[in-house]
Amino acid sequence: MSEFPRTEVSGVSLPRILIGSNWVLGYSHRSVSQDNMIRDRYSTKEAVADLVSAYLEHGVDAMMAPFVNDEGKPVQPLMDGIHEAEQRMGRKVILIDTPILNVDDNRDARLFSAKKIEGSAKNGATFCLVHHSSAEQLVSKNRGTMDRLDDYTHMIRENGMIPGLSAHMPELIVYSDNHPEYDVQTYIQIYNCMGFLMQIEVEGVRAIIEKAKHPVMTIKSMAAGRVTPYVGLTFSFASIRPCDMVTLGAHTVPEVHEDLEIALAAIERRYPTMEKRSTPHRTVALGGDK
Repeated sequence: MSEFPRTEVSGVSLPRILIGSNWVLGYSHRSVSQDNMIRDRYSTKEAVADLVSAYLEHGVDAMMAPFVNDEGKPVQPLMDGIHEAEQRMGRKVILIDTPILNVDDNRDARLFSAKKIEGSAKNGATFCLVHHSSAEQLVSKNRGTMDRLDDYTHMIRENGMIPGLSAHMPELIVYSDNHPEYDVQTYIQIYNCMGFLMQIEVEGVRAIIEKAKHPVMTIKSMAAGRVTPYVGLTFSFASIRPCDMVTLGAHTVPEVHEDLEIALAAIERRYPTMEKRSTPHRTVALGGDK
């Protein structure tokens, strides 16, 4: 088993590539038919285990996903597949959970959120990062604050996990860094060469990442398939810091091996070892003879 380059977040060693989950759970960002194609392929724990095992072959042992449903129970067959992969490969997968919480300011909402956070801990998550759709409801842009964030980071700490934020809104990184009393140890941020789903221009997000006080977990590096792995991964690793990470989803086992070679080559500043793509006829420019 090779070991992919690593970084450290709040004392925990993590690979600089994190396993993505959209191409397992069925969130293609493209079409309903593609969503269904993904769910069909990964409808069994064996299929999930095959994919996760491929990452583990390269020492990529951390996965980001919403691992708990609204009842506080494990999302299946995702969790069964992860456990199967762990048994096959003899290596634990570090779970980076992104639960969607009810952040209404009332008792029932807190109980709902507490149940999900407790479920995350029972699942074995190491990190618990409040999902962006919940975290952004706490933001006051006028004051530059995240009101009542402590309610949820305290629950996370009480359950033995490391708290953080899913920060699709890039201001969340700035606001949490400006308030050292907020217990935020890492953040998820959309970052790709196309600006896909990013709320401000690429350069602006890059500047925020550069100044971030903690390591950043970037997502959507290939803009949900709108750029090739070579373009997306090379851009990301050329422009983020050595402490930061890229979340990489794949739909098949061969894609895992191919994409991880591209990612490693980007870190090592070399051209990746990969086969040429198929075409009806290769010209000289594509490696042919004419």
